[in-house]
Amino acid sequence: MPDPESLPIDQIYVPLKKRKTLRPELVQEIAASILESGQQIPILVRPDEGRLVLLEGLHRLEACKALGETTIIGVLGSAETAHHKALLSDTAETEAERDKMARLKKLRLEKEAAERSTASAEAVTEPQSTGLRSTRSGGSTRRGSSADPGSKTRTLSEWLTQQKRDGGRY
Repeated sequence: MPDPESLPIDQIYVPLKKRKTLRPELVQEIAASILESGQQIPILVRPDEGRLVLLEGLHRLEACKALGETTIIGVLGSAETAHHKALLSDTAETEAERDKMARLKKLRLEKEAAERSTASAEAVTEPQSTGLRSTRSGGSTRRGSSADPGSKTRTLSEWLTQQKRDGGRY
């Protein structure tokens, strides 16, 4: 890519399609940045019949105009160069967005799994503390169950093991 050079602002043509994307608040931010530390990134222009056509850097150009500058640092290129550069930045931005979405999805899935785990633990504890104890404390027992009324099971798996051992249905 060619070296940056000082270009006359009054010879730079901004296509109508680009002008429609102008955001005044961004121009103000860039102008403040240029006042503080100078223009860091050159604009990209292409030569066209005695003028320069802006390919990239509308907000930097407008910020320099707002500051009263007569020249701006720019690089001569071609529409093909700008298109290739745009594709590269789109790819990087798209990749960053995909990474962000993947991280958010992973966090959401972890949160849902934790909630399901908590809900499962509460659901297993709840029937044991109400349903099983009521059958052992004088309520009706299941048909064929010879479970010892005094024994307490702590988990569903222990209860199932006890039911198999005692020959009860489950």
